[in-house]
Amino acid sequence: MALQIEQVSGLKVPESFIGVIISAVTNGGDYVGVAKAVTINFRDPDYSPEGGGFHPVEVRLEKQATSWQLVYITDFSYQGRHTPELIKEIDVCFSMKQVYHFLAGWLNAKEGKELLALFISNFVEYYNTGCYQVTVTTE
Repeated sequence: MALQIEQVSGLKVPESFIGVIISAVTNGGDYVGVAKAVTINFRDPDYSPEGGGFHPVEVRLEKQATSWQLVYITDFSYQGRHTPELIKEIDVCFSMKQVYHFLAGWLNAKEGKELLALFISNFVEYYNTGCYQVTVTTE
């Protein structure tokens, strides 16, 4: 099944990222034909507070009339010294057209686009190494 993802003007992602999402959904096993939403989780099974690794990433798509739209991309990381917790480090909200970083809060448009470009570029490279286990959930 061909998955058509509609870009959000003002906060576009590169085609390489769209390709990763389409590949993950296609290979994920869940049938998305009648789904209204898809959540894709990318997990490095070796990621831990002690050993580091590749941050978990979650992507959500929601069905529009004839296509899918990105709702959010969230990058998680362990933070804290004594009892590290997994928190949102980067959060891209497509409906608000804003990017959040846990150390800086909501970024202005220029900084947000720059962080998104860097994050997406790195994520696609990491994905291509095969480091992630991918889970696709439909609603």
